[in-house]
Amino acid sequence: MNRTLSRPERVAWARLARTPRIGPISFHRLIARWRTASGALDALPHLERANPPKPPTADHIERELDALEAMSARLIASCEPDYPPLLQQLDAPPPMIALRGEAALCAKPTIAIIGAREGSAAALVLAEQMARDLGKAGFVVVSGLARGVDAAAHRGALETGTVAVLAGGLDQPYPPQNLKLHDAIAERGAVISEAPLGFTARARDFPRRNHVISGLSRGVVVIEAALRSGSLITARAAAEQGRDVMAVPGSPLDHRARGANALIKTGATLVETADDVITALGDAAALRPLSPGPLFAEADATPAPPGLAGKIADLLSSTPIHVNDLARLVQAPAGAVAAVLMELELSGAAASLPGGYAASANAAYGA
Repeated sequence: MNRTLSRPERVAWARLARTPRIGPISFHRLIARWRTASGALDALPHLERANPPKPPTADHIERELDALEAMSARLIASCEPDYPPLLQQLDAPPPMIALRGEAALCAKPTIAIIGAREGSAAALVLAEQMARDLGKAGFVVVSGLARGVDAAAHRGALETGTVAVLAGGLDQPYPPQNLKLHDAIAERGAVISEAPLGFTARARDFPRRNHVISGLSRGVVVIEAALRSGSLITARAAAEQGRDVMAVPGSPLDHRARGANALIKTGATLVETADDVITALGDAAALRPLSPGPLFAEADATPAPPGLAGKIADLLSSTPIHVNDLARLVQAPAGAVAAVLMELELSGAAASLPGGYAASANAAYGA
């Protein structure tokens, strides 16, 4: 399905997407089962009788749509033709994204440049220069608007096209010191958020943002990153999504380089210039296959094996895991696992994340 939604359909999609305890996996499972967001909304009270999730009212969503329009932004559903095409390829893409700026930028060749918030001077210079050179070569640079490497990459690509992904709502850009840069990107590039207007990002929301950064991009370049950092979460998500992972090497004496060096040791491509990145990507139109097997194939008639819900609940943690990996672990069809995850999420025992990932509860917006 690839069509533009009517206003009432958009309101229904947004109501379902903004419903507590319904993440991307459950959302798409509900749409696949009931065909329309309105049908899924009507079915919710019957699916979870003990404590049914309460969608926001249509009036609430209408106000959000009006507020987005007032700031020259809009909500785009994953079924619509101007939804970012690479993000749309994921097994369970974010059901809706808010976008301010030029949606067409996301349809061009994209590359993410990410790295340390407290990057060295050399890293900041390199990030800005690499972004500028990639922009001149026809790439749109994607990053997370954070301090340090992210901000430098955005500045370098501002003239040619850059996309910033926020963890909070479009009206809650972060950090404050990048507000001027945010406004420049909104005017000349694009700013994207999966979160509703008014939502202030918490620490646990940034990994979700990082999955969107990698999902939007053909490849990810890491320039300086500690061993435990959001940049490595993005790199891991990129690898699982079939994107190329690249890293710039650094001194082993600098803790900010250890994450990037570790990526290279485990198979990431070593890059030092924009030309290296372009060479590593090869055919920019070709992506490695995503995870094997559909999540929402019509195997719905196959009942879940006894005890499957308990096995899956026990395996979930705060670290995201792909549904297909869960299916292999429990030796059950991916469709059955997705169906069980929907039930667990509706009951508040699990959370789904962009790209077909699942985690323990309290990992989704509004939880």
